[in-house]
Amino acid sequence: MTVTTHQQLGRLTDALRRFVPAGQVVSTGPRYDAGRTLWNGAVSSRPGAIVRCADAAEVGTAVLAARESGVPVTVRGGGHDWAGRALSDGGLTIDLSGLRQVTVDPEARVAEVAGGATAADLAAAAQPFGLTAATGTAGSVGMAGLTLGGGYGPLSGRFGLALDNLLSAEVVLADGSVVTADAEREQELFWALRGGGGNLGVVTSMRVRLHAVPTLLSGMVLFGWEQAASVLAGLADVLAGSPDELTVQSGVLPGPDGRPVVFLSPTWSGDDAAAGERALARLDSLGTPLVSQVAPTTMPEMLAAIDAQFPFGRHVEIRTRSVPSLTSGVRDVLSLAGATLTSPHSAISLHSLHGAAARVPVTDTAFGNRDPHLMIEIIAQWEPGDTRAAEHRTWAGELADVLEPEALPGGYPNLLGPEAAAQIAHAYGPNTERLLTAKHRYDPYHVFNATPLPSPSRAR
Repeated sequence: MTVTTHQQLGRLTDALRRFVPAGQVVSTGPRYDAGRTLWNGAVSSRPGAIVRCADAAEVGTAVLAARESGVPVTVRGGGHDWAGRALSDGGLTIDLSGLRQVTVDPEARVAEVAGGATAADLAAAAQPFGLTAATGTAGSVGMAGLTLGGGYGPLSGRFGLALDNLLSAEVVLADGSVVTADAEREQELFWALRGGGGNLGVVTSMRVRLHAVPTLLSGMVLFGWEQAASVLAGLADVLAGSPDELTVQSGVLPGPDGRPVVFLSPTWSGDDAAAGERALARLDSLGTPLVSQVAPTTMPEMLAAIDAQFPFGRHVEIRTRSVPSLTSGVRDVLSLAGATLTSPHSAISLHSLHGAAARVPVTDTAFGNRDPHLMIEIIAQWEPGDTRAAEHRTWAGELADVLEPEALPGGYPNLLGPEAAAQIAHAYGPNTERLLTAKHRYDPYHVFNATPLPSPSRAR
């Protein structure tokens, strides 16, 4: 682990203050505290300094100053990474959270998205034009981080992952230079950015494709725990035959009375509303719902609902596994998860990769798994001060262990923590060697460490 000295930090802050406007570099005070406040309230890292950059040139200055001072660099966008990799003790955090601008070209159906903009920012900017974007499920997640690592979401079946909708990116490299990567310029960098995470540079802006889906059919269906086995068995058949227009997020939540419930959160993005209503009615027929609230909605409304359920500040531990389908073994683990819930805020969420996202050839981008599958997100979450924190973490870890025999090698890089070495080694599938070669080419100094990469020795 790199240990930053006071002398190094002094050189760093002196260099930054010569080139960055006064007040944008902080190491104490309210603005410093705000800069180190992340979605996961359990993260307590204290950077040596935080620089709030206003453009790509300032980011380049910050990168060079940190390199010359021998200080590690991290990048904060939305601040939603549960493992807290936006911060490092004693390092320099490049804070992009002030770069929230989104500009929409409705004729081209393209949005220019600044490096700190969230999914909510993008959805809100696109909605007045009857357009929407392929985002994740939560509005407070930074679009750059989500997109670079993958981006499962409610429109994945019809329009692919968030990364499949990336058209170009402005990137600050480890030597401080600013380049544009797209299908024609810096093609290898563009390939690596789409799935390789923020490990090759700092994305200060990007252009993303928008889609004409002004109204969605979506909502929540809840089933009592006594129906879990039959509902999950029926859901397996639904997921296996889902059309592109239907993406179903599913899993286990604590219900209002504290008992677990099975939840289905479907989204229909097709133009045929009647077909959507028939597809959604099939979900109701899997059992006798406690709640069935599915109606026309918009992407901003959908994202806000998830943000309310998973707010900033709670303590979080996440594990992830990917499975080929909702087999009986996976269903058994979901039943175990509900029976052993330790916190009223924890959940298991299954994200479906199918349709358009599964038709992209795996070597077209750095993302490592294009076979149809379910990405399972095991979310342990509790309030600050909860004395059962260790128990909640154990719940998540033990469920991931029980799922291992059912799981594919690797896992979703955006959710893998630093301890998941065995999964990290396989997270990029057949793209591993090419991605590591791109990493060495664009960041030979190993300045950037975002989502985890396998070591070259493990990749071999």
